[in-house]
Amino acid sequence: MKNMLLRYGWAVIVVLTLTILAADGDEVHEIFVRGVAAYRSGDFDRSVKAFETLAEKGIQNGKLFYDLGNAYLKQERLGHAILWYERALRLMPDDPDLNFNYDYALSLTRDERGASESPILRIIFFWKYIFTQKQLQWLSIVFNAVFWTILILRQVLKHDRLKTLSYGMFLLAAVSALTVAYNAYEATYVKAGVILAAEAPVRSGLTDQATELFLLHAGARVRIEREKGAYYRIRYSEGKIGWIEKSEVGRI
Repeated sequence: MKNMLLRYGWAVIVVLTLTILAADGDEVHEIFVRGVAAYRSGDFDRSVKAFETLAEKGIQNGKLFYDLGNAYLKQERLGHAILWYERALRLMPDDPDLNFNYDYALSLTRDERGASESPILRIIFFWKYIFTQKQLQWLSIVFNAVFWTILILRQVLKHDRLKTLSYGMFLLAAVSALTVAYNAYEATYVKAGVILAAEAPVRSGLTDQATELFLLHAGARVRIEREKGAYYRIRYSEGKIGWIEKSEVGRI
């Protein structure tokens, strides 16, 4: 299974190398090559250090984040691996190797995936959870194209049945467009994080002496609602809300 897990895809190296060379010259290229060599030799500590140095330089590249997730997974640092896979998914959500490794990493987590939305809302807005963001975008384009086509035909043919059909297509086009807009807003403004620590207590207050409400483990995904001092107020699922130290959470 582990051999299947880390499908490294060395053809990716060529693409990433070109990106890095264009970004910051010889020094960055040297760091990247060091990271690749370290990964190949099994020195995952050096590989992580090199790849993280590139990420800290501001290089936004899905393949780099994916490779960093792989290196962390080889170290058995599950929380960090899932964090970098999540960051990679924002840049290349349809990559099959990334999705395979991400799903495998999730299978290693100890907590069930929390749902921050109300179960009732999940039922009412079921389509938001059935389709991917890209599928919703295409549906919105198709529904809008069909709506305007029907509207034009209605004006030309003066057919009463097209009136009812145009109303139905308008509703579908509006709902799909609003869903796409909300997803874009959520991806940009809703703060999410991943638990990095092996075990992270979530408390009722901002001190270590505050009551422990529940315990989360590496890889659990949470929503960050507020931050105060050295703590985040996080929501894991409906009814599971509390404060956690910032050092135990990585923001996606």
